Amino acid sequence: MKKYQIAVIGGGITGLSVAYYLHKAGKEEDIPLQVTLLEEKQRLGGKIWTERWNGFVMEKGPDSFLERKTSAKQLALELGLEDQLVRNKVGQSYILHNNQLHLMPEGAVMGVPTQLTPFMYTQLFSLAGKLRASLDLLLPRQKADKDISVGEFFRKRLGNEVVDNLIEPLLSGIYAADLDQLSLKATFPHFAQMEEKHRSLILGMKKTRAPKPAQQEPKGQFLTLKNGLYTLVEAIEEQLPADSIVRGCRIIQIKKELSKYQLICEDGHKFTADFIIATTPYPALQQIIPTFKYFLPPKAIPATSVATVLMGFDEADVDLPYEGTGFVIPRNEQTTITACTWTNKKWPHTAPPGMFLMRLYVGRCGDEAIVEEPDDVILQQSLEDIKKVMKIKNKHIFYRISRWRHSMPQYTVGHVDWVNQLEEELAKNYPGLFVAGASYRGIGIPDCINQAKAAVEKVLKQIQTQAVFDY
Repeated sequence: MKKYQIAVIGGGITGLSVAYYLHKAGKEEDIPLQVTLLEEKQRLGGKIWTERWNGFVMEKGPDSFLERKTSAKQLALELGLEDQLVRNKVGQSYILHNNQLHLMPEGAVMGVPTQLTPFMYTQLFSLAGKLRASLDLLLPRQKADKDISVGEFFRKRLGNEVVDNLIEPLLSGIYAADLDQLSLKATFPHFAQMEEKHRSLILGMKKTRAPKPAQQEPKGQFLTLKNGLYTLVEAIEEQLPADSIVRGCRIIQIKKELSKYQLICEDGHKFTADFIIATTPYPALQQIIPTFKYFLPPKAIPATSVATVLMGFDEADVDLPYEGTGFVIPRNEQTTITACTWTNKKWPHTAPPGMFLMRLYVGRCGDEAIVEEPDDVILQQSLEDIKKVMKIKNKHIFYRISRWRHSMPQYTVGHVDWVNQLEEELAKNYPGLFVAGASYRGIGIPDCINQAKAAVEKVLKQIQTQAVFDY
């Protein structure tokens, strides 16, 4: 019986999930597969990177995943990590406006108001801004025949002030993006669907929002793992055969040879594969297939660089006059940081008793220069920003700065159509080569796992088809 050789390029969460589900399918369905995962670095996990130090659990990349996107939780349960799952503590969230923290208006869902009183009393907007937002109740539907930017969509419905002071810091922070270039269809299509169904976003959000159970504590929507998200990476690696993972292998070229592919590593090693699932960023894929000429749309923006700043303090040295978990910062504020999480308030397990852990974010689309500054510059400017809203008596005990260069793909207008065309082009000219990962159909951990599972299904379907013809 023929053994199908499958090469997985990239050892981030997408590539690891691909390898895991292929290995699982091979065993459960008795399919003869030889899966090889090729990672150019020595460390697996990609953007998932946890440091455990002196009782602290510090996430240098993503810190959690949405429970309602079920694939990440399902994978954790399959890996036997149920006792490791932790839900975030629910607390107030704030927005920085004119150097002051303001409570997120109660009832605002992703920035869309569903309760009148909190929205009318907030100081985040002027009276004119509030009146403009209320026009959403009267405005007709927008034409839904083409993709538009998230910024254009919300500005037409709620006005500039609500977008700039509330929606932009909430939504663009997910993608480190410019809201006025971010594709609505690729990122938040449900808002367009809501407008199509209900006409008014405010009325639609109000009708579709689940009622809050009486006398019940609000439940956090995010999950993580007690010993850090890297536990997920470690658990997947334990499930894979040791010889199926090749570290330090940077693929520099893919050659198509009849019905197979040859992958050439920088150090000269070569691998032959019947199928390839490439989970690397799209620009890297372009470089390793010299004959591949399908480029991004003209308006595409390169991936944005960001950095995280972790700082630990003695709890007695931090005077935090707010009950909550952190705040976000609109683009129009004069700060270096774009957001702050009071980490041990959101995730109590991340710091030992008596200690305070804080995580700051710097870098956004069009404003990335700070990421390349020396540590002391990033640290100084970040501290200056944070001291505008909270008192810190003594110096931090430690800090960690992690730079993520070109790590946030920009889903510009037309992105979904481009991905569809890319996959059609690959199917036609490179059959058996599939793409998955943050460059394509979602950047969150569950999105990447979903893409991995979809790619695995495509490979298995082709194998079944081939097996029928071979028979």
